[in-house]
Amino acid sequence: MRLALSWLTVLPVRVGSNEVDARAARRAIAFAPLVGLLLGAAAAALLLLPLPGLVAGFLVVGFLALATRGMHLDGLADTADGLGCYGPPERALAVMKDGGAGPFAVVALIVVLGAEAAAFPSVDRGAVLLALTTGRAAFILCCLRGVPAARPQGLGALVAGTQPPWVAITWWTALTVAAYFVHPWQGPLSIALAATLTLVLIHHTRKRFGGITGDVLGAACETATLTVLVINSL
Repeated sequence: MRLALSWLTVLPVRVGSNEVDARAARRAIAFAPLVGLLLGAAAAALLLLPLPGLVAGFLVVGFLALATRGMHLDGLADTADGLGCYGPPERALAVMKDGGAGPFAVVALIVVLGAEAAAFPSVDRGAVLLALTTGRAAFILCCLRGVPAARPQGLGALVAGTQPPWVAITWWTALTVAAYFVHPWQGPLSIALAATLTLVLIHHTRKRFGGITGDVLGAACETATLTVLVINSL
């Protein structure tokens, strides 16, 4: 859990370098949804402030970007550019590693951040908790056994293939049950759709890049989060 907090938030949680091995990485990914739950609680608290809807929504979006070092947004942007470029997988991975923001990255960030800012004030607090927890549960699907890493180094290589199916089944079943109490039909539907879109993204990135990278985890997180927010705002 300390490693999960260190990786996924700006909290000053110290983890010794000798503790970051494959076993610790596997457990950190399994605990990631709990980090989402903590972030969701903080976001829900911000939405209690007496601010106009979009102002409150953008405040939450900005807070989450700061609280996560913008890591997931960076992953979304890089994945969008990688999927949008032409050429072999090596070129796509080079574009993702470059760090610049191309047109696909800019459009993806505008659409996702704008939609999240509009959706946050329009859902109840339970949906906020559900959305941010689901976003981090998407990491577990990305890291299921059998899903390879696109590169031999980096975060993707450290966590790819580390999660047994029972961990994913446990978390996503729990989310579906919790979602029923948020909204009897929108809630479970949003979880099912978030899982489907995450799996589609993983399938496509495996074909395009040869596997997952740390950027793909960020893209999956934002995709799942936005899906749950939008469906529960209907």
